[in-house]
Amino acid sequence: MHFFRFLVAVKDEMKQVSWPDAKQTRKDTSSVIVVAVSMAIFLGIIDYLVQIGLKFLA
Repeated sequence: MHFFRFLVAVKDEMKQVSWPDAKQTRKDTSSVIVVAVSMAIFLGIIDYLVQIGLKFLA
């Protein structure tokens, strides 16, 4: 019985959710992609510089 009450509560809560429109979803997705690619490039540069530094010390 508790499970069915839970499902009813979930259904009621989902009706109150304000879902983003397609434009906002595209904007948010592109922001995530830009940040992820930027971080990958940044970490790749740092990794490359550390490798050069370690080869210099060895």
